[in-house]
Amino acid sequence: MSDIQAGTNRVAIQAATGQTYGKATEQVNAQRAVPMGTSPTDAQGQIQRPTPGTLGALTRPTERPNEPITAGAPFGPGPGPSMNGMQPNTPPPAGSKQDLTERIRAIYSAYPNPNLMALMTALEQG
Repeated sequence: MSDIQAGTNRVAIQAATGQTYGKATEQVNAQRAVPMGTSPTDAQGQIQRPTPGTLGALTRPTERPNEPITAGAPFGPGPGPSMNGMQPNTPPPAGSKQDLTERIRAIYSAYPNPNLMALMTALEQG
């Protein structure tokens, strides 16, 4: 939070040109509300960016030849999202009370009405 409040390290407020009426004012007001800080720097005050060409060519051989391309994904061979410290997002069993509640919540978000809200509330309360 201190980087946002630091008055000397702020990026100048700017708005893109050629927008529809009122959009530039919205951008300027948003930047006043939460000013942008400068880019991260190292101890010498230099912006930390990789130098072009230092990461190797895109066509170079893989650095992990024994790891499937789907490693880290929730599908395919190899370890799943848990290798990245993420918990797998498993849906509730079809037809369960939790599944029904989530489906009604999704319908309500698209088509809000008091009857769906009452049904959703009744399901959540038991």
